[in-house]
Amino acid sequence: MSGLSGASSGHGKVVVIRAMSLDGFIAGPGDAMDWIFEIVSPEMFEGNAAAAGALLVGRRTYDVGKRMEADRPGSSDYPVSGRTFVLTHRPPEPPDPHVTFLTGDIAEAVATARAAAGGKDLEILGADVAGQCLRRGLVDELLVYVLPVLLGDGVRLTPPGLTRTDLDLLTSSTSGGVTVLRFRVRR
Repeated sequence: MSGLSGASSGHGKVVVIRAMSLDGFIAGPGDAMDWIFEIVSPEMFEGNAAAAGALLVGRRTYDVGKRMEADRPGSSDYPVSGRTFVLTHRPPEPPDPHVTFLTGDIAEAVATARAAAGGKDLEILGADVAGQCLRRGLVDELLVYVLPVLLGDGVRLTPPGLTRTDLDLLTSSTSGGVTVLRFRVRR
């Protein structure tokens, strides 16, 4: 699977990346995401991670990652070499020295993280942050890994209240039972 191509142009894109169950959930009940790595190996994400210069995640996604890491060390490692930013109304005490916590407007958070990406892509993780970005027209592409599992409940791909967003399919591929769909957000 190829990575996202925006890094080569020097004008990185804002990309929402999701692993999703066939029934539309990005996390199971209780925010469970361990099912993703039962199906997808971390190597499958390496090309996308190489194209990214920074991550912007929500506090809930950050907390779930910390919980997964505490339960199984190495389980939430993601190979992005750039900085990680967490958008939150409540930065943790003490702060995590490996993460930059941002408060305030989503557009300002995206601009800050995008500047830190140094011309590479900015990856957006977290349903709420992705929804905010989509509502404000800040997303260039969506990359969705559709996994062969039905979860039945959990956190949806997009939060309630998102208005219609038209997409253009850029690529589709399969690897084992995983289908990878890459879309451009139509402006």
